[in-house]
Amino acid sequence: MGLLSIPYPDINPVAVQLGPFAVKWYGLAYMAGLLLGWLYIKHLLRQDRLWPGGKAPFSPDKTDDLLLYMTLGVLLGGRLGYVLFYEPRYFLSHPSDIIAIWNGGMAFHGALLGSIVAIVLFARRVGALPWSVLDVCAAATPMGLFFGRLANFINAELWGRPSTVAWSMVFPGGGPVSRHPSQLYEAFLEGALLFAVLYWLTHSKLALRWPGFIGGAFLAGYGLARSFCELFREPDPGHWLTMGPFTAGIMYSLPMIAIGVYMMWTAGQRSPVASNASP
Repeated sequence: MGLLSIPYPDINPVAVQLGPFAVKWYGLAYMAGLLLGWLYIKHLLRQDRLWPGGKAPFSPDKTDDLLLYMTLGVLLGGRLGYVLFYEPRYFLSHPSDIIAIWNGGMAFHGALLGSIVAIVLFARRVGALPWSVLDVCAAATPMGLFFGRLANFINAELWGRPSTVAWSMVFPGGGPVSRHPSQLYEAFLEGALLFAVLYWLTHSKLALRWPGFIGGAFLAGYGLARSFCELFREPDPGHWLTMGPFTAGIMYSLPMIAIGVYMMWTAGQRSPVASNASP
């Protein structure tokens, strides 16, 4: 440990042990993000003034179904994204480990794709405009990102690059060098700060009245925050997209930024539909 580094807190990744069953912080983080997002979405849907025409895209009581759709989309997409985007060789040799989600290993970009599929399916079922469903989910997503990154820190995974800053840490499994606690950088930028920006857009600028704008702001904001944090995060070893200063995380985020900017630019061209319209 360097003279300027601080001790890693070394928190037990198991939050509660019930006999042979272990409840890990990782799982609790995903549960907290989904449940808080569910409550926040209900809060947004109850405020008619935020929506085009003074009417939410679907009724708050349908948020329970949305939670189920999003849970499946996040878990399946996040796990398959990690398997395909980051560790395809390992899981090709160890296919039984694909379902071992309790050991960690989720990719945000995969969870995003899974969530989009879930949003489209849910919107078709309730007869809502998919863009507005995307907006309300995007407004709540930074909550899950915040808790997810804290879980990465507790699990001592996805640590940062070697550093001599005063708050650097020696992570278990990361060698003897002090490193950036990049998980905490991501928790702040991708989670807390991005949520604050989106809250300002939804409540002060009434941006939910332009379907797709908040979804685009989230994509662009996350892409920028993730790309910045990648400068401090240890690159995935041997990944074919890691080239010089560009890491796989940056390369996956660049299309998000472009798509997000386009969605914001064209948001005024989309028209909402009634929340009780037929699919």
